[in-house]
Amino acid sequence: MPDLKASVIHWFRRDLRLADNTALCHAAKPGLPVVPIYILSNWRGYHAWTGPNRQHFLCGSLESLAKNLETLEGRLIVRQGQVVTELRKLALECHAVAIHFNADPDPYGKAIEHQVRQLCSELGIECHAHHDATLHGPDAVLTQSELPYRVYTPYSKNWLGLPKPPSLTKPPPLRTPAYLASLPLPTVKVWGWEIPTTELAAPGERAARQRLKSAIAGKIQGYASKRDFPAASGTSRLSQDLRHGLISIRTVFAEAMKAHATANPTGKSSIDVFIKELAWREFYFAILHHFPNVLDEEFNPDWRGLPWDEPGELLEKWQAGRTGFPIVDAGMRELLVTGHQHNRVRMITAMFLTKDLHHDWKLGESWFMQHLVDGEIASNNGGWQWSAGTGADAAPYFRIQNPWSQTARYDPDGIYIKRWLPELGNVHPSRFLEPPADGRPLAPDYPMPCVDHKCERERTLAIFKRHREVSR
Repeated sequence: MPDLKASVIHWFRRDLRLADNTALCHAAKPGLPVVPIYILSNWRGYHAWTGPNRQHFLCGSLESLAKNLETLEGRLIVRQGQVVTELRKLALECHAVAIHFNADPDPYGKAIEHQVRQLCSELGIECHAHHDATLHGPDAVLTQSELPYRVYTPYSKNWLGLPKPPSLTKPPPLRTPAYLASLPLPTVKVWGWEIPTTELAAPGERAARQRLKSAIAGKIQGYASKRDFPAASGTSRLSQDLRHGLISIRTVFAEAMKAHATANPTGKSSIDVFIKELAWREFYFAILHHFPNVLDEEFNPDWRGLPWDEPGELLEKWQAGRTGFPIVDAGMRELLVTGHQHNRVRMITAMFLTKDLHHDWKLGESWFMQHLVDGEIASNNGGWQWSAGTGADAAPYFRIQNPWSQTARYDPDGIYIKRWLPELGNVHPSRFLEPPADGRPLAPDYPMPCVDHKCERERTLAIFKRHREVSR
């Protein structure tokens, strides 16, 4: 018979859901009471890799999780402090015989997991790390020589050909002991911030399921033709849900394949494109796993030591959406207002910072992480290095997007621009397609372009070419 005093700990991290949660299901299997815990970090005031938007979304998702756990006779235990210290205390309090958690894909999370394994060994209890964040682990998709891929296309072909794991059911009742103390559910004030007034996506597992339902019902079937147009509602908007684990990647894939089975040829083709984007996500996870140095330096060694400009007024204009390039400014305003930025516009704004303003991609990487609700270290790093031309399978350095022609192609009627730049509401959209010919700003309270794209493009080409010649 099981020890009635014994419990099993499930450590929630980036898996804030009940459905299809690998570690939670395994924690509940033995039939012992399950103690779900979330440990709040104890930094205050500033963090290079997060900000009020994402932390506010996290708090809302924890509130939703706590309510959902009650339906399974569970109770979310909230503690704050160093992970190992708090898990040690809880393990002793609840007579834990095991700790279960879903493994983190980034180096910071892995370092903490190593400490947790040492703790479990010291306490003489079981430690179970489960694969959950991706469909395939980074060591499951390798070349024939058992080496990590450096290019997306061969990686994706291998990835697409592998059988995908099925979704899991909800766990049985958890029966969390009532005597365990818990902190109140947090707000962003825990980290010394005011609650943001931004227009964030609704948090929680139920809201995520609704977004998935909406995506499957129609969005992904028009994904190929609409995803690059920021004025259209053509993307799934599931990125923050995958980042916080409000839905599982297995569920997303399974639902997409169900839709694929009944879609018309155009719909099937679009869903195929959507699924390849899931592969891009996992490609960047694999890059970060095998090459964690990408967080500190360029993936491509040819471009290490590039002479970036010192940050100053131009960086501030980019951050505030005041560059005088409407498509760039619209994207940066969308980010500030919603904690989200359309994916095509992320490429435009990132390439503008690195190729027009000649600023280190790490500055943009950090700014995005501080403002994006869906800030995912691997994908964000991969996207920034792709745009800068320094990353894995990156755009060649000589591919430099022209903000004016990008506008003509992806927002020709200025709908997206006017949505986020109300001061340009009365300006004819044809004026968003080239620099002001008359030397006057587009509107009285809108700035002139802060640089000349043609000149800065030539400067970028010269910088990269010279660096390559010197480094050889």
